Parts: sequence; C-alpha cells; structure tokens
Amino acid sequence: MAELVPIAFDVPGEIERPRTRGRGQANAAVPIDRARPAWLKVRLPTGPAHEELRRLMRSKSLHTVCEEARCPNMAECWGAGTATFMILGETCTRSCGFCAVTTGRPGTIDADEPRHVGEAVARMGLRHAVVTSVNRDELPDGGSALFAETIREIRRRSPGTTVEVLIPDFQGDPAALDAVLDAAPEIVGHNVETVERLYPRVRPQARYARSLAVLRRTKERAPERVCKTGIMVGLGETRDEVRRTMADIAAQGTDVLTIGQYLRPSAVHLPIERYWTPDEFAALRDEGVALGLRHVESGPLVRSSYHAERHTPAALAGHAERRVPDALAGA
Repeated sequence: MAELVPIAFDVPGEIERPRTRGRGQANAAVPIDRARPAWLKVRLPTGPAHEELRRLMRSKSLHTVCEEARCPNMAECWGAGTATFMILGETCTRSCGFCAVTTGRPGTIDADEPRHVGEAVARMGLRHAVVTSVNRDELPDGGSALFAETIREIRRRSPGTTVEVLIPDFQGDPAALDAVLDAAPEIVGHNVETVERLYPRVRPQARYARSLAVLRRTKERAPERVCKTGIMVGLGETRDEVRRTMADIAAQGTDVLTIGQYLRPSAVHLPIERYWTPDEFAALRDEGVALGLRHVESGPLVRSSYHAERHTPAALAGHAERRVPDALAGA
C-alpha cells in the first residue's frame, strides 16, 4: 500500500500571503477580470431560507465555506436550505493564491464545534451534510480528530443524513487520514485544485503528488467510499495540462471530479488569465467520463460542494461501473 510522505510545515508568528506585492497593479491591467461573461452572472443571496440559515449559523458560532470562500452558488444552495460547514475556525495556516479564507495564526480549537454542527444539521433536516475546514498545520493531527468527531455527532443526531467531508492533505500523515476514514463518511473529498506546474504559485505549501496520494490512499483504505476531488481553470493552465491532471486523478481510483472557473476574490489574489466557455467545460466533462470517472460535474460556476447530494453512493449507484482505460492501468 502506498504511503503518504509527511512534509513539515512550521507556522511562523506572522503569516503573509506570498507573492501578493504588485498583484493589485497586475490585476488592474487585466480587463478580462473586469467584464465577466454573461454565464458567470449570479444573484445575491436573499430570502427567508437564507436569513434563517445565517441566524442559525451565527447562533451556534459556526462558519460556512459558502461565506468564507464567497461561493457564487450561495444563493442557490442557501435558498434550498443547504450549506457546507467549515470547522476548525476561520483562519488558515496556508496562503493559497486563489483562496478568500483568512491566512494567519489560528485560534484555539472549539471542542463543542462537532456538537454544534450536529445540532445544526438535525435542525435543518438535511439529507446530505458537507463538512470542510481550513488547514491547521500547527496541530499534530491537522484537525483530523475533530473531523471524525463531527461525523459521529451528525450520525448521532441525524442518522438518516449522508455525510461528505472535504479534507486538507494533513501534510501527508496517513494516520490522520485514516482517522477520518474510520468515522465512515459516505464521501471523502480532497481537492487537487490546479495543474502541477502552477502549484508553486497557486498552492505554495501544498504538493501535487501529495494530493494525489490522499486520493489513492482513500480508495485503497476505503474502496466502498466515494472518493472526490476538484480542480479549477482560468489560472494560466493549458488544455493539455488539464487533460493530464484529469488522467492523473482518474489513475488514483477517484470516483467524482468537479471542474469550475476560478473567480478572483480580491485585488490581492491571483489574476484570472482567461474565462473558459461553457462548451469547453462540457468537453472536459466528456473527457473525464471517457477516462473512467464515475461522475464529472463541469461548468463555470461549479464548486466542490455544488450538487453534492448527487455524488452519494446511492446517487451514483445507477452509473456504469468505473473503468480504467488500458493507458492508465497500473499508473
């Protein structure tokens, strides 16, 4: 069985987002970022369901990745009474160039957070709950124990709810990943995010091979779980690089892939190099299915948790059995 290789990461007293100097000026010179195509227009979240969910989250001191990451689908999902819970606080120890979540020194862990998430899931009557987190590289287990306890709390309080987790790489620690798998979520997701060449600029504290290893170990240790990942386009990758990344993802045994357009959260984040068209996203979907992925969700506004309820084992049961093309066998 392949092992994940841990890579040390020391959290300094003050963490700054790398390579942000000059981004504001560079972004101002990219007119494509100021005129979004019509297919990227979204409405602001409004309505009673949205407001009730916001009040519920604040009353239990919970965070949602919908808000923290400024997801373009927040109106659609919150209007339907669904959301993705973000545990382990709202400050991340990493400084990815695309992400709107705050980077810095995180606060203390809230030991009651799993209970609060479980209570919120039960109160909302969710059929499918998604739990993700910031990176907590300063913790010995990366926060995996809190992930596992959150899954168990949802099970105790809402036994009919299926659970999806979107986890960090835990710095390649196999014991941390196994702790989450042992709690038996139906879906285990970890995002590759971008092509290998762009990792130093887009995900400076992550490693492409390490993220692939998380997907591989997930399927080796828990083949009955749905293994899921996501990538984004628009950061300067080539079409061939995207194809190669999709092939690498399929070769790990991954079941579900989401592909969406990168949208810059602010002037200090990486600029958008180009907008991919709906036709290009449709072509990527077809290519992913041809590679043997059981389901590919591909579109300009697709995000990791978008239509997450469609990716459960029951929802995928009608799909053809996953096949690995001969060209990828043994990769």
